[in-house]
Amino acid sequence: MKKGYKQLVDEANAEIKTYSVAEAQAKLADANVQFIDVRDIRELEREGIVPGAYHAPRGMIEFWVDPDSPYFKPVFGEKKEFILFCAAGWRSALTTKTVQDMGLENVAHIDGGFTAWKAAGAPVAIKESKK
Repeated sequence: MKKGYKQLVDEANAEIKTYSVAEAQAKLADANVQFIDVRDIRELEREGIVPGAYHAPRGMIEFWVDPDSPYFKPVFGEKKEFILFCAAGWRSALTTKTVQDMGLENVAHIDGGFTAWKAAGAPVAIKESKK
């Protein structure tokens, strides 16, 4: 029997840490926390960004997290808590589970993603287009 996206997201959520927007927002100024935005660049330019978030598109995250990859990004080697988010919390749940399985420690995601973040009135910055 095949698994649909809902089952995959539910399974991921059962194994990862999830923060509410309020819990995540309380960590925004913490130097030991790095927010990771896994959305597509067009979403960032259209919707805005969480101030200080690092953009790591979901399509590259496995390569950026793995220190043995030629695409490794040093941010993922830092001893920080990583809080991932996407638009609705589905992609970030799957991504959080994946990087957790890869050995990235102290990782969580935001319930409801950036949509819930904005709806709660949490801070949003403008992402300038490189065009």
